[in-house]
Amino acid sequence: MKETDIKSVVKERYAQAALSVSSGAKASCCGGARGKGQSCDPITTNLYEPAQTGELPEAAVLASLGCGNPTALAELKPGEVVLDLGSGGGIDVLLSAKRVGPAGKAYGLDMTDEMLALANENKRKAGAQNVEFVKGEIENIPLPDNSVDVIISNCVINLAADKDRVLREAFRVLKPGGRFAVSDVVTRGAVPSDIRNSMLLWVGCVAGALEENEYHAKLAAAGFQNIDIEPTRIYRAEDAKGFLEDKGIDLDVVGPQVDGKFMSAFVRGTKPVAKAAALEAKGGSACCA
Repeated sequence: MKETDIKSVVKERYAQAALSVSSGAKASCCGGARGKGQSCDPITTNLYEPAQTGELPEAAVLASLGCGNPTALAELKPGEVVLDLGSGGGIDVLLSAKRVGPAGKAYGLDMTDEMLALANENKRKAGAQNVEFVKGEIENIPLPDNSVDVIISNCVINLAADKDRVLREAFRVLKPGGRFAVSDVVTRGAVPSDIRNSMLLWVGCVAGALEENEYHAKLAAAGFQNIDIEPTRIYRAEDAKGFLEDKGIDLDVVGPQVDGKFMSAFVRGTKPVAKAAALEAKGGSACCA
């Protein structure tokens, strides 16, 4: 698919999800519909502690379409500035705002009007003062260079057509020493393309997941260091049985080709501190860095 086509499909899917939540239903992202006996449960449920979600507006929880909990893994500190790429209904932004406190700030970036409207309503209900939702694309982040301490995202980067550009933009807006700490869908090893596409439709909305070694290489090419990809939830072939059967795919045949090769992962990286800044921090001269 062309980049413009992918964006249109993603926008439509997430707009439908937002409207579904506004009507009181739980958002679903299993290829647009659930097959018989098929559930999103292995992907989207039990990601947050009840103590976390109990303090949030119900619509923020219902709109969650992520595959991880980046706020729990990013080790956010009071006073930090956090940016959530593809913030949806705002669950991770609101949780981040609590962690960074009044001296910090949490931005949410999303390109879908319906999700932004839902997120701003959730912000109002939560009474969050240190939150700002911004309209834009993750390939073109509308924030200045070196302005963010931490970038989080919850299974959205996999949806981007130009992932290299997303990672370069993330690197640009992070401060030196800033942290990239996202949950995302990744794959491990080779899978036949037709089977891969069907599995990724099950995993999420038009999910274009990278193979883990390719993800690592793209992060390094963007300039990140200390890169780590840690699986947090590995999907089994049996989990997708109903969905694959509805697609006419025999699980007994393809099971060995897909079992354990699709997963949610916590993806980490850091933006290096400039040599001059590092020297000054150690009490040396920056004149000759």
